[in-house]
Amino acid sequence: MSQADASWNWGLVADGELARVVVVSPHFDDAAMGAGHVIASHPATTVVTVFAGRPPAYPPEPSEWDAAGGFGPGDDVVAVRRQEDLDAMAVLGAEALWLEFSDHQYLAPADRPTPEQVAPALEAALREADATAVFLPMGLGNPDHVVAHEAGLLVRERLDGPAWFCYEDQGYKHIPGLLAWRVGTLLRSLRWPTPAIVPHEVDEERKWKAIFAYRSQVPPLEREHVLTERRLHHVPEQFWRLAPPPPGWERLARFADG
Repeated sequence: MSQADASWNWGLVADGELARVVVVSPHFDDAAMGAGHVIASHPATTVVTVFAGRPPAYPPEPSEWDAAGGFGPGDDVVAVRRQEDLDAMAVLGAEALWLEFSDHQYLAPADRPTPEQVAPALEAALREADATAVFLPMGLGNPDHVVAHEAGLLVRERLDGPAWFCYEDQGYKHIPGLLAWRVGTLLRSLRWPTPAIVPHEVDEERKWKAIFAYRSQVPPLEREHVLTERRLHHVPEQFWRLAPPPPGWERLARFADG
């Protein structure tokens, strides 16, 4: 019986798929927020942060987000956040890999990188890590999250071998309808997102120690993404496998068009 026909094991992750995990993080804190338990559970996971580069120039006055994190004029925000990322990855036992694209908050819309521009650098990082499983953000609510997601999908078309998953962007996934919209777009494109049973240990203390290592991010995250409530109520991590639909099921995609 094929895996597609064996409904009893749908959602399971095969042995070996998680041998070399790579988690794609739009910003420095996103992977720990959305996939911290998986990162901590699989030794030598690599976290590739896409928007980890310094901008051509910082604005004369810090952005609202940076100001909330305690930064002032002239501060090298990226240098501080890179060190925070190293501290967080040390807690989770993961390797940090940074791409040199700049956060959208520092760039005019016309200067922001496109998925097509990000994809080659991301592909090179995934090949360097020899990934057996890649976890992309769902790409919700924030322009950088969307670009990281779409760049990952472009790489998926060119890179044979890894299993592909999405993790849910913490905070943004609670915007009404947004996660459902993304699932629908993936379904219509026949990438067929399916909730996956990804083996991991739930260690809340370790995950939150990593999140709080992003010291400059905590105040704005508390303000805009209700960090305390997430910690108190143990918001779970959820993962979606991207894979072709079972044979003959393609017709379901038509119903997603309404």
